[in-house]
This record gives sequence, structure tokens and C-alpha cells, in this order.
Amino acid sequence: MLMATASTYKSLTKCTNIFLLFPLSKKQHSIYSLHFHQRPLCHGCSLSMNGCRKGHSREPVGTIKTQTLEPVATTSMALYSLKMAISKMKSEPQFRSSSGIVRLQVSIEEEEVEAIDWLHSQNHLLLPRCFFSGREHNSFDSNGRSLVSIAGVGSAVFFCQPHPFSYWDWVSIRRFLSESCPLIRAYGAIRFDAKAKLSVEWLPFGSFYFMIPQVEFNELEGGSMLTTTMAWDNTISWSWEDAINALQDTLSKVSASIVRFPKQAPPTLILSSHDIPSKIDWDIAVNRALEMIKKNNSLLTKVVLARSTKVVPTTNIDPLTWLACLTVESENAYQFLLQPPNAPAFIGNTPEQLFHRKWLHITSEALAGTRARGVSIALDRQIELDLLTSPKDDIEFTIVRDTIRRKLEGVCEKVVIKPKKMIRKLPRIQHLFAQLASRLRSEEDEFEILSSLHPSPAVCGFPTEEAQLLIAKTEVFDRGMYGGPVGWFGGGESEFAVGIRSALVEKDHGALIYAGTGIVEGSNPYLEWDELELKTSQFTKLLKLDLPLRQKVDCK
Repeated sequence: MLMATASTYKSLTKCTNIFLLFPLSKKQHSIYSLHFHQRPLCHGCSLSMNGCRKGHSREPVGTIKTQTLEPVATTSMALYSLKMAISKMKSEPQFRSSSGIVRLQVSIEEEEVEAIDWLHSQNHLLLPRCFFSGREHNSFDSNGRSLVSIAGVGSAVFFCQPHPFSYWDWVSIRRFLSESCPLIRAYGAIRFDAKAKLSVEWLPFGSFYFMIPQVEFNELEGGSMLTTTMAWDNTISWSWEDAINALQDTLSKVSASIVRFPKQAPPTLILSSHDIPSKIDWDIAVNRALEMIKKNNSLLTKVVLARSTKVVPTTNIDPLTWLACLTVESENAYQFLLQPPNAPAFIGNTPEQLFHRKWLHITSEALAGTRARGVSIALDRQIELDLLTSPKDDIEFTIVRDTIRRKLEGVCEKVVIKPKKMIRKLPRIQHLFAQLASRLRSEEDEFEILSSLHPSPAVCGFPTEEAQLLIAKTEVFDRGMYGGPVGWFGGGESEFAVGIRSALVEKDHGALIYAGTGIVEGSNPYLEWDELELKTSQFTKLLKLDLPLRQKVDCK
């Protein structure tokens, strides 16, 4: 497998126009060639700053402010209003501090626009972008309207390094956040295993990638907002003048014309589809894992093994079209897109919450066991009962629930589990589910919660170290951000989902679709493979993989 070292990535973050010209064997080229190695990579370049650069202060930035402009009727009027306000701000400087972050926001009162339509209308921009839609709309603007979803382009400040996400990286992000400006947020994701080598397709993401968007569209219940954010810090050579000039440059490229695009993928034929591992290798891997679990001296009770499916269609896969299809199909799930500059898009539709923090209150979830939905009410209930009474699924679910409880108890006060076990139904599948709630002793413990809960036993196994070791020995592809935390940090509130039911998509070059399944005593390799097929079906059904042109290639 083609891998890149951390030292290779360090040169990437210096913002020099380098080309990745790695030699590939024919087999590597046929499996992994998404043409990343032919494209110049650049992290933010001259249009942003990396907030994790060495030398910055660890104190909060000097200025943190949100300014609200007069409401307008349409998106184009909002864009004009923001441009005028920024031009005035540039001619009459208001901020003298050496570091800061300022958000300007304007409400749109008459025109109804979805965040994903706004983002799709910015498809011409070669800028970093993000999209996040929470499962429950429990965040609010200053007028009390709940936030449905956000879409952002450009980065006022980004945070990315090749090393594992650390406490000081968390501090670097928190410097730019404040409870007084709750909608200034850093959106991003963290790798499943930061110690694993970065493969070519995941290089631009580093070990973690977060961004505070320069231009952001907030879809609200009963309205919307267009916002801009600028950030500066003289200690890392990014001045207020740099920030406002970069923001004006981005705004000059943002489209004011918003077109609703169809939320369906066009008919597509598949040139090739490759599963890694192949069905034969999967059976071998699962049986080896079961042998490890059954050993008398083994601590391992569960391991989650994953599969990467590379699909190459005859026509382009637009990441936003795929995401829109997932949004239409799914209820009770998080939708996300994260795309650094000159990089593929990491998209997903995950039902699993890692944690949600509101002040000191923490919630988390246990999700395990999978069944398809029934075609009738009676069959659906029968399948539900089978899942609730399955000894194998109960073992897997109990491991996940009890592990999360113990991890929460290490950082929080009393943990309440309610319900202890029930069914969560999604449009295509259903899972065993429990919700856990507790209270942090201090907001400073947020990093401990994140580092403790990740990796979740639902995507790794138990005990964590033994499961990670087996995964590293077994899997021959890089999970990247699949299975890692995906979400946002904010002032007074943060929320992260688990990055499952996800794919890495590059327009013109295909997609890598990821899925995993928990292996415990009693698992059957054939049934676990069927579960992988079920979990990836939300993507594969968009590509009509059953068409005759499909060529199945087993990659060992």
C-alpha cells in the first residue's frame, strides 16, 4: 500500500507548491489512483493562517466580537451588506489588538434558502469548505431560532498538523472561541488512528483538520443568516490587514445567485469497484480475530474490522450531490462534509453521537448491533425483536455501553443511562441504542472527554489497545477520518459525531466508501460481510452497482 510519512506532510503545511510524484506499481495505481499525486497541494497558502503554528500565544485572542447588521430580504442583499460593512471597517479600523476574531452577520428574512443549495452555488470556488447538520437542532441564534445546518467556504483560521491532536492543539482552537460569541465555531475532524501513517488520499487532512469559515451560511428554522469571519494574530505573522484583505478576496468570488439543485444523483454506470479486503481476505481476517478472542490468555473481547470500497464511475461524482441525497434519505442522523483546499471531500451520514457538551452537561450514546428494516410493519417488528434478543448483539452492545460509561465516570460526576437498551430506527437500518448523560467537573475537561471517548468501542473494540493493535496488523488501507470524531468546537458548546457511514469523494476521480462491523464471540464472517453491504448501501444505491458494466476486482 502506498503510504506517505509525516515528514512529507510537514513540507505540505509550509504552503509551497509541491507535487506528489510517488512511484506506483500497476496494482497500486489501479486500486488507489485518485490522481492525488498529480495535484499541487497547499494548506491555506496566503489566504489564511494555521492557528496551530508554533510560536503563537496560548492566551485567548485580544478581541472576540460578533456584530449584527440590519436584516435584509435576500441572500444577494446580505452579501452586498457584508461587503459594504467590511469596506467601511477597512477604511475606519476599529480593532487595535494584536490578535482577534470578528464575525459579521446579517439575517435574511424573505428568501428561503437551504445551506446545501448555497454551498452548491459556490462549487466554482477552489477554497476549503465544510457542511454540518446536527441530528437535533439544539443550537440557537441571538433571536432564539434553532440552527438547522451550516455551510462554509474559506477559512478565517484553520488548525492542522501531522502530529496527534493534543491538549495544546485544543487550546489553540479555544483561543478563538468565546461564550459571548457562541456561533463562532471550528468545524472539522480527527483521524481514527493518529499513529498510523498517512496515505496519499488523506494527506491534506493531516492528523486533524479544523476550520472557522470565512463566509458561512446558517440555515435556521424560520430564516437564515449570511456571515463573515476574520481572524488575525500578529505572533504568527497574520495581521488584521492580512485578514480583512483575504476576506474581501473571498467575498469577491462568492456567488450571490443561489440555485436549488436536484437532490438526486444522475444515472451512473460503474467502470470498476474494488473491495479492500476482498471477500476471501475478509473471511480470513474475521476468523483470525475470532481465534484471538477465544484464546484463554487474550483480553480481547471485541474488535471492529473495516472495509474500503473504491468505485470509479463513468460520470463525475459530485460530493455535494451525494451529500444532498443522504440528507434527503436520512432522519435522526448527522450529515457532514469537510474539504481542505485542493483535497477530496470527506462526507458522511452518521447516526452515532460521540458527545454533546452544553456548558457542563455532557451526553453520549452507545450504538451497536445492526439489522435491516422490514418491508412491512409486522416484519419490521419481528426483526426488531430478533435484534433485542440476540445474544451475540447483546454482547457487542453491552461492551460499547459499559465502556463509554466507565470512560465518562473517569472525567465526570454521576453517569445516568436512560434508556439502558432500546431500538433506534433509521430509514434503512436499525440499531441497539442507549443514551448516557453526566456533568463535567470543569469546561477544561472537554479535551479529556474527547480523548477518552475516542476511539469509541463501536468503531474500535475492547480493550482499546488490544483492538487497535489487531486492526493495525489486519487492515491494509488507511481509515483516515473514517471512525474518528467529526463535529465542532464552540464557546460554551461543542458536538461531535462518530465519522461512520462515510466516504472520501473526489470529483472526476471516484470515491472510497468505508464501513465496519464489530467482531465478537459468535460472529459469522458471511453475515458480517452482509452487514458491510447493508451499511454501504446508502452510497452504492446512488451508483447503481448492480448494472452489467460493473467489474468486481478482488484486491488482496
